[in-house]
Amino acid sequence: MTVSREWLEKDYYAVLGVARNASQAEVKQAYRKLAQQHHPDSSEGSPAAEERFKEIAAAYDVLGDEAKRKEYDRVRDMASSGFRFGPGGGPRGAGGVRFEDLGFGVGGLGDLFDLFGEGRGGAGTRARRGADLVAEVEVGFEEAMAGTTVPLRVTGSQPCATCHGSGARPGTAPSTCPQCAGAGSVAVDQGLFSMARPCPRCGGRGQVVEDPCPTCDGSGSTTATRTLRMRIPAGVEDGARIRLAGRGEAGPPGGGPGDLYVAVRVRPHRFFERRGPDLLLTVPVTYPEAALGSNVKVPTLNGAVTLKVPSGTRNGRTFRIRGKGAPKRRGGHGDLLVTVEVEVPSKLSKEERDLLKRLREAGGASPRVHLGTER
Repeated sequence: MTVSREWLEKDYYAVLGVARNASQAEVKQAYRKLAQQHHPDSSEGSPAAEERFKEIAAAYDVLGDEAKRKEYDRVRDMASSGFRFGPGGGPRGAGGVRFEDLGFGVGGLGDLFDLFGEGRGGAGTRARRGADLVAEVEVGFEEAMAGTTVPLRVTGSQPCATCHGSGARPGTAPSTCPQCAGAGSVAVDQGLFSMARPCPRCGGRGQVVEDPCPTCDGSGSTTATRTLRMRIPAGVEDGARIRLAGRGEAGPPGGGPGDLYVAVRVRPHRFFERRGPDLLLTVPVTYPEAALGSNVKVPTLNGAVTLKVPSGTRNGRTFRIRGKGAPKRRGGHGDLLVTVEVEVPSKLSKEERDLLKRLREAGGASPRVHLGTER
């Protein structure tokens, strides 16, 4: 488990608006409410909503996991009790408290060494990653239901083809930064903590380019447009956001690429509507079909099926055809909900009019007797 510097800087309980002793169920409930309220899709994708949503997601990523939450609480307790981190000695307590005495082992809070330039591998601050990109694709309703692969054109920074991302002229290589000795960070005393900050000379990379690449001028990347083949999963909903890890902009030398977030737009169907995993369909029937009963052919995603309309069916009645809805993420399908709409003809032939008059004359009590206006 990797401990982030943000654990020391951000109160995740305050972000989610819950008390520290809140149960996991309360944390989950608070997250769901805030995520729905601040989701970019419900806020027209404003930058503020994007940032707030990321902050909420980051808080729940820690507090929603019992193991991470336990580690987070310990880190915060250490900071508030005067436990000090400093260069040259790693984490240490004012009274000579041993790291092991606090209950943290290798792979847990031990990763906090890396935050302050005391990592087990030597380098404390990693080079920043590339920027995330956002794109949008549009697919037809049937494509969204069946799943498809679509081309996606993305413009952004990519690893330089001349230096292959190193930033150095071909035939040369970056050298170790003399200011941070390759650590990528320098210590800054901040009272309780001696924090490691990115080295101003190398920008946190631990290396400097003395002879920059002539194509990218040492940045390690160039702007280009590339075409990706993106798989759209079956059953994807309109407005879904798909993350493609590592497909964003290239990072600086030594830094990884960002991610690509793709918003999927699904074109409306000419007669199907969707509600979660279920599909909705309105089917018109004639008065005789509804009154006498009939077998009606209705369309589905994979061919027509027969719907039995029982005699005496009222207008607006909904029938459920199981397994004929949209694909579910974890397998199976939703249902097809068919609503019957009794069609009233606007024009009648003479024969039809005569038959309906005879039907009216042969009818029983008025259906409006319960209103007290007729007998």
